[in-house]
Amino acid sequence: MTDGRLKVGIAGYGVVGKRRRQFIDAHPNLHTVAVSEQQLDDHGTFEDGVRYHPDFRDLYGEDLDIMLVCLSNDVAAEATAGGLDQGFHVFCEKPPGRTLEEVADVVRAEARNPGRKLMYGFNHRHHDSVRAALDLVDGGELGKVINLRGLYGKSQLISYGQTTWRTERALAGGGILLDQGIHMVDLLRLFAGEFTEVHSFISNDFWRHDVEDNAYALMRTDAGVVAILHSSATQWRHRFQLEVTLERGSITLSGILSGSKSYGAETMTIAWAADDDRGDPREQMTEYNEDPSWEREIAEFADVVLTDRPVTSGSSADALATMKLVYDIYCADPRWRREWNLNGNVSL
Repeated sequence: MTDGRLKVGIAGYGVVGKRRRQFIDAHPNLHTVAVSEQQLDDHGTFEDGVRYHPDFRDLYGEDLDIMLVCLSNDVAAEATAGGLDQGFHVFCEKPPGRTLEEVADVVRAEARNPGRKLMYGFNHRHHDSVRAALDLVDGGELGKVINLRGLYGKSQLISYGQTTWRTERALAGGGILLDQGIHMVDLLRLFAGEFTEVHSFISNDFWRHDVEDNAYALMRTDAGVVAILHSSATQWRHRFQLEVTLERGSITLSGILSGSKSYGAETMTIAWAADDDRGDPREQMTEYNEDPSWEREIAEFADVVLTDRPVTSGSSADALATMKLVYDIYCADPRWRREWNLNGNVSL
């Protein structure tokens, strides 16, 4: 720490890394001192004094307090474990890795570095609509959760100038479910708990890449809460929708504020069931016009490091459990499991 601020290095200085830097440098206790980006040809220093490198491993030689991992899936877990072993606190974007074993390797690295903090960027948890819905569920006004329906879809696997690695299984590890749908998987766990029974259909029949373009899942917890999930790369009108049905009403989250601005307005609609509503209950919709999630995540991680408290949202346990459910969905389709030789088990 210099001048009272934690020194941050960003591994992967593309769109996400640059956006993360905005909120790092705006935080009073953080500042970026170095970045890495494979598109850079050499080592050097930007005009603002931030050093740059072509390889994330070059950051291991920097005097850092924190390392942010904003890399492609094939190296994210390696960089996260490596950062912990270098003595850095690490924040890693989703997904935590390509496979369960890669995530387990990171958990082992965390265990052998007990003084280091590790947090994952499950960004949707920090949206206003999601937080408000969780508060409502936790408050008990609408009773217990009965079931959930989640749809998260976009029109293709590669968009907005992204590189093609997302369509290559060796690099990405999975398709739309692992890349985007993991956010919805994480939210379903957050609202319902752990799912122990999973059925699915996984398909790459439309785009014909070697990763999935649609995943359909039906899941149930031990408590009997049922969830339906559709993660899609053939959703021509981009959509995010999570419906939570409870004993005395429902909560519907629709739209999500994102960089693409293509998922519509972010809203939460509450319905209060009554004996005489005849299927047309009283409703109230709230629209959220700002996205504080990126700032909140960085602020929360900084607080975790500065106060030496445990990570309570986006921990390695969260990451492993969410990744395990993604793999349970993959493996529940016998054809997909057989063709890709998948293993849904992991040992720590």
